[in-house]
Amino acid sequence: MSPRVRTRSLAVAAAAGAALSVALVAPPAMADAGADYAGSLSNGTTWLASVPSDWNGTVLLYSHGYHPSFVPGNPASVAPDDATKALLLERGYALVGSSYAASGWAVPTAVDDQLQSLDAMLDQTGLEPDHIMAYGTSMGGLVTGRIAESAGDVIDGAMPTCGLMEGAVDLNNYQLDGSHAIEQLLAGQELKIEGYASLDEAFATSAALSAAVQEGQKTPEGRARVALAAALFHLSDGVPAAEATKDTAVQQESLYTQLLGTIGFVTPGRFDIESTAGGNATWNVGVDYGKLFAQSEDRALVAKLYREAGLDLKADLETLTQTADIAADPGSVETLRASSTLTGDLQMPVVSMHTLDDVLAPVQVEQEYAEDVRGAHDANLLRQFFVDHVGHCNFTPAEIAAGIEVLQQRVESGHWSGNSATVMNRLAASLDDSGSAFVATQPGEFLGDREGSR
Repeated sequence: MSPRVRTRSLAVAAAAGAALSVALVAPPAMADAGADYAGSLSNGTTWLASVPSDWNGTVLLYSHGYHPSFVPGNPASVAPDDATKALLLERGYALVGSSYAASGWAVPTAVDDQLQSLDAMLDQTGLEPDHIMAYGTSMGGLVTGRIAESAGDVIDGAMPTCGLMEGAVDLNNYQLDGSHAIEQLLAGQELKIEGYASLDEAFATSAALSAAVQEGQKTPEGRARVALAAALFHLSDGVPAAEATKDTAVQQESLYTQLLGTIGFVTPGRFDIESTAGGNATWNVGVDYGKLFAQSEDRALVAKLYREAGLDLKADLETLTQTADIAADPGSVETLRASSTLTGDLQMPVVSMHTLDDVLAPVQVEQEYAEDVRGAHDANLLRQFFVDHVGHCNFTPAEIAAGIEVLQQRVESGHWSGNSATVMNRLAASLDDSGSAFVATQPGEFLGDREGSR
């Protein structure tokens, strides 16, 4: 085993009191014919690993996304999907990943859970890697981002994909803005959009918000306000940029469809985050919604819909500002920031990857992440790639493999090679026939950063 992994892992295990309990699927010896392994930690974390017979010397530590606490099970995984797993194994990478200690908003323990699982895997396989790299999706992208800032003695490089790189506080704040717009402009009644005492309260709010959006969609006025709420949720027209349409009605209908799906997921998810934080870590007191909306990439579409409906957009934005009275519990904010905020202070090279239209992790979070990395004077360690797909974490195996290859090259050589969108598409095509759509772009302003909305 690599001495640096052992050193880090023993320190973590001592702090957590985590004795390892391992159930082997393969013999406890150096893997030589391709094998799968499984085990568990004393804190309830389970882990899986796959080692190809033609191992290339690199281990990939995968951090999976959010698994709601109210959905049964808490599975471990080594890749986002079977096709990506198969391609990475074909490329010679050994794979390992854990369930984390619990489902739900697992970020506070996830880094330690992952590193201890890595240590257990290395112990049981006998592998002595040349390199260890971390990658993850969605909430696991945030976990990977935290690994990149804290585990430089163990991990050589990191690749967060579709990551919640804004952290939980800003995540909840931008989602609050969209819910606030629905409550004030469409619902016609006061709704509990934060501070849930139970999961049932969260589901009740989700149902009420969805009903208000569905009712609003029936009139021109309502459709304009649906589009405004969708814009505050960072939703867009739901088609790849290469197929963009100028049909306002089609664009609005797409916003409506995406908004319904988003509400149904994020409102119960807020309960998990609040439970972890110990209370409400969300606020909109002092937010100027006119100033906030002026930075939205959907502002032209929303303005056009308002004009067609004969509504005063400025008046509605003033209403949102005047009714913004939600205050956060300071202790909950501090707890959530301490466990999930990224500083941008990188300890290793990082490749990030994002789809252009992601309803749960808006691409604009990459703007904030890059800003944080620049602020920490680590911009030379970061490369960001974007793909023209619609959907949360909707990457092809070829795109994931291409990002990992770029990171591997940076880890081995110590410098970045030319990685334009054209080069990335060519690289992806050489690795697999699942397709790729890398594009050159710069994401717009992230609206959930409270420092920029006052």
